[in-house]
Amino acid sequence: MDKNLYDILKERGFIEQTTTENGLRHLLDGQKITFYIGFDPSASSLHIGHLIPLMAMAWAQKLGHRPIFLAGGGTGLVGDPSGKDKARPIMTRKQVNQNVQALKKQASKILNFNKNHALLLNNANWLTKLNYIEFLRDFGVHFSVNRMLTHEAIKSRLAKGMSFLEFNYQLLQAYDFWYQFKHYNCVAQLGSSDQWGNILAGIELIRRLERKEAYGAVFYLLTTSTGKKMGKTEKGTVWLDPKMTSPYDYYQYWINTDDKDVKKFFLIFTFLSIEQIKKLWQLKGAEIRKAKEILAYEATKIVHGKATAEKTRSASRALFDKEKSKANLIPTTLISKGALKRGILIAKLFNMTGLAKSVSEARRLILQGGGYLGEEKLHNPNLLITGGDFRGGELLLRAGKKKYRRVKLAEK
Repeated sequence: MDKNLYDILKERGFIEQTTTENGLRHLLDGQKITFYIGFDPSASSLHIGHLIPLMAMAWAQKLGHRPIFLAGGGTGLVGDPSGKDKARPIMTRKQVNQNVQALKKQASKILNFNKNHALLLNNANWLTKLNYIEFLRDFGVHFSVNRMLTHEAIKSRLAKGMSFLEFNYQLLQAYDFWYQFKHYNCVAQLGSSDQWGNILAGIELIRRLERKEAYGAVFYLLTTSTGKKMGKTEKGTVWLDPKMTSPYDYYQYWINTDDKDVKKFFLIFTFLSIEQIKKLWQLKGAEIRKAKEILAYEATKIVHGKATAEKTRSASRALFDKEKSKANLIPTTLISKGALKRGILIAKLFNMTGLAKSVSEARRLILQGGGYLGEEKLHNPNLLITGGDFRGGELLLRAGKKKYRRVKLAEK
């Protein structure tokens, strides 16, 4: 029997938990459904973390399901407290609307919105028209404050202070689910793991108002093998907008993937089959770069198109070949794996390799923009380098334009 959407997402490492696993799998076996995922318009671009829900939506489309890309033009005026240490800055309606339009444009590169294959909705179209008193009477009555206080997203914020504005967010998101259930036959909501409480609230509201069942599932919050949040680099967030993160830098992010993350990233961020991926993740040693090049090409092609992916691949190969030819001429410092157990400050590493006469000089070099790790400019002299930062057992440091030093892991 062919795998349904749930089986594919589970096998590829998307799904962390569901409201009713058997119910959702059975639903996806029997029919094509409409489901939604919400996107916060707090920035003018999506980032790599948003690729997880976008890829899930794209897989759903391939199997004939209809995803709704819900831009939070209305909820964005309030701000989601989930997963946040403090309240978000309040944006104007103009700012929110501009961001919503930018997100729609980016989503269209990955999802097909032609002929109703997917829907682009903005919850401002219904939330901003709500009458507060009527909303409280008709919908607020169905929410238990005691139950809301048990949700982790709210509990974690209460300890640090939470406004009544933010406390209302869960009601609004539950209303979103009900509204789409009612008007678009949307029977499921998917989202990141910090949305679990909000999804449950929506399902409960639908059950109370419509006496019908709805479903929910959340994705893993993805981190790299070194524990870093997905899409965070020394330069900052990796954006999908080519003006904010160039296609070349985007490609380099993927090709610099830690060896331990190659399998996971192939499964989630490409459309390659499991069989193809199995062959690639088995590559070892120097051959692992071949796999990373395929990963970088496939991931870049999805977001920036085939022509741009080919161009960035050619540029990356040219630089790699140039650096490889110079490698034997570059002074090399050996370092033991044991010395890296607790990590070494990048500033100290610059001093150890002779790129700086002292740690303080290395700090000044990095803060002034003259220090590089590979081709990536450094900004933080306190960056901790561990074994996970080494590619093929080595890394390349640079001071200014021409001073290179190679650091290699010692055999013993």
